[in-house]
Amino acid sequence: MLYNNLQAGIYILHENTEWIPPFAEAFRRAGVGFGEIYLTQGSIDIDSLPPDGVFWSRLSASSHTRDHSLSKDYGRAILAWLESHGRRVINGSSVLELEVSKVRQYLALNKAGFRTPKTRAVFGKEDLLECAKQMATPFITKHNQGGKGLGVQRFENLEELRAYIESSAFEPPIDGITLLQEYIRAKEFFITRLEFIGGKFHYAVRVDTSDGAFELCPADACEIERAQALPKLAGGACDIGGADKFSLRTDIDSHTPIVQELERFLQAHRIEVAGVEFIESIEGEIVVYDINTNTNYNAKVESSLREQGRQAAADRIVEFLSAQLETIQRSKQ
Repeated sequence: MLYNNLQAGIYILHENTEWIPPFAEAFRRAGVGFGEIYLTQGSIDIDSLPPDGVFWSRLSASSHTRDHSLSKDYGRAILAWLESHGRRVINGSSVLELEVSKVRQYLALNKAGFRTPKTRAVFGKEDLLECAKQMATPFITKHNQGGKGLGVQRFENLEELRAYIESSAFEPPIDGITLLQEYIRAKEFFITRLEFIGGKFHYAVRVDTSDGAFELCPADACEIERAQALPKLAGGACDIGGADKFSLRTDIDSHTPIVQELERFLQAHRIEVAGVEFIESIEGEIVVYDINTNTNYNAKVESSLREQGRQAAADRIVEFLSAQLETIQRSKQ
């Protein structure tokens, strides 16, 4: 375990430095210090006391794509250590388990009454084709431990899937679990991402999907990766990351029913910071299909909010974490 700024009081646990700059800038704007716990190597003395403070877990289901496949296990160890000593952890151990498993997410969402895509979890590669025979066409595949659209492919028929399975293009999931999932036909070519901070709604983002690409990560680093992949995904025909890819949905606010329902769900599962994605189907259903607990924010949307004199999500994160630290410090006086 590598510490940066041991006396900070607020610590970010993560394995990807490319996602930190927007938050570092927000901390600087607020005049608040923070430290990082970089989970790619190091150690913990489990007989020692963790530092006092607030620990924000940003462990990601896509860590293995950055050659950090063990970071989730390092995270499990350090979160257990922190929680055993009663430290204030944002998005703790139970949240990490949801982050790295779409199966867990869908089961929890279904139990709470949300509509999710009909899904079959297939273990290994051998039964994929046979299981797909029970799916309506078209259907999609997806990795159970995903993020960044990992393993997401659309198939019009079984022969397309057979060719994919037998080709070198097949992407084996890191946990061996491939999801076969119904294809939700959208009423319009966009999905909606709701951002929650401190378990409360902050804003809604409209993400244009007219290019047909499945990678919807809003971070700057993802924009670069998406642009590089564009010839493969969309024939180079559209402006990935352009001004209209991500935009605010001002018709959604804290009183919108799906927002209130998700706030209750997040509270029940102790998820304090998350981006939740849903699609509106041609039948008028709201289908929730992803909970991202290490959510990133689109730079253009954030800048637009600041220009309007409104609070950007990164700034709200700093305010929320600072308030948690103040509560701890007052309790010790």
